[in-house]
Amino acid sequence: MADVAGVGHRLVLARLTATNTEESMKPIMLLGVVLIVIGVLALAYQGITYTTREKVIDLGPIQASVDKKKTIPLPPILGALALAAGVILVVVGNKRA
Repeated sequence: MADVAGVGHRLVLARLTATNTEESMKPIMLLGVVLIVIGVLALAYQGITYTTREKVIDLGPIQASVDKKKTIPLPPILGALALAAGVILVVVGNKRA
C-alpha cells in the first residue's frame, strides 16, 4: 500500500515539474512572437508619423496654429533584426518545450 502511494506522489511531482518547465518557456516564445510582429510592422511602415500643433500667431483673442507632420524614421535593418531575433526565440522556445 505504501508503494502505491509513493508512485502516485512521484507521478504528481513529475506532472508538476513538466508543467513548470512548459510555463517557464512560454515567455520566451511570447517575446519572440512580439518581436516578429514589431519587426514586420517596422519593415512595412519604415517610420512612425505623428502630428504636432504649433501656434503661429497669438495676439490676445486672435490665435492661429499650424499642424505639422513629423516622422521618426525606422531603418529597415532594425525591423530585420527584430524579426530575426523573434524567429530565433520562437525556435529556441519550441526546442525546449
